[in-house]
Amino acid sequence: MTPLIKASNLSIHRSGTTEAVLKQVDFSIRPGEIVTVVGPNGSGKSSLIRALLGHMPLASGGVARKAGLRIGYVPQKLQLDSAIPMTVRRFLSLPRRVSDSVARTALETTGVPGIEQRQLTRLSGGQFQRVLLARALLHEPDLLVLDEPTQGLDQPGIVAFYQLIEDVRQKTGAAILLVSHDLLVVMRASDRVICLNGHICCEGTPEDVSVDPAYHALFGSGARGTLALYHHHHDHDHGAVCEPKLGQGGFSVSANDTHVTEQTRA
Repeated sequence: MTPLIKASNLSIHRSGTTEAVLKQVDFSIRPGEIVTVVGPNGSGKSSLIRALLGHMPLASGGVARKAGLRIGYVPQKLQLDSAIPMTVRRFLSLPRRVSDSVARTALETTGVPGIEQRQLTRLSGGQFQRVLLARALLHEPDLLVLDEPTQGLDQPGIVAFYQLIEDVRQKTGAAILLVSHDLLVVMRASDRVICLNGHICCEGTPEDVSVDPAYHALFGSGARGTLALYHHHHDHDHGAVCEPKLGQGGFSVSANDTHVTEQTRA
């Protein structure tokens, strides 16, 4: 299939210098694909995202995007002024107003129905991340880009959010590009995991990357087993509640969904 985004020989320098942040990166993501990018702090993960979105100048190489590509973006951080009151519903209509039905559907899709009149500053961390995801879904994107979306969540919240991402892909058909520095949980549903440290060290399925020598050279000999493979089985009714459980070598999740559980734990 024709890629939604394709980067060829992409290199980025630190502002005002010739020091490389990324060197000769080739990257693509296809329709409906889930790609997870992992790497330590300073490895160039966020720079790669900004370059793909067209928000960062390139030292060399190029980025091609499918004509008419719609992208939904969940940033790594979003600062809110607690002195300025803003409801969830108002936030979803910035900068372009959407109808009540569209806003309601987006919140239902991300597992937080009925919170339109809640103040943003009074949401839990997990609820706020789901509102950000709902906002990214408003205009039916072909590609969802999530830059470390689980930052600040506890482990049950991380598992629940990854489970939600899988559900969103199934419901919408959108491709998902997820960036993370958290090696405790990587989605089992990822079609590819890319290990980045200024360049692509290795890539492949989660299973392949977890045993790749380049991965262990980057994260240490103790990294075996830390790339937990999260399994989400769709043999349940959405909206039910379960308790995420920590199994040997990583997380396991019972058959019920954790959409509601995460809201109270985050």
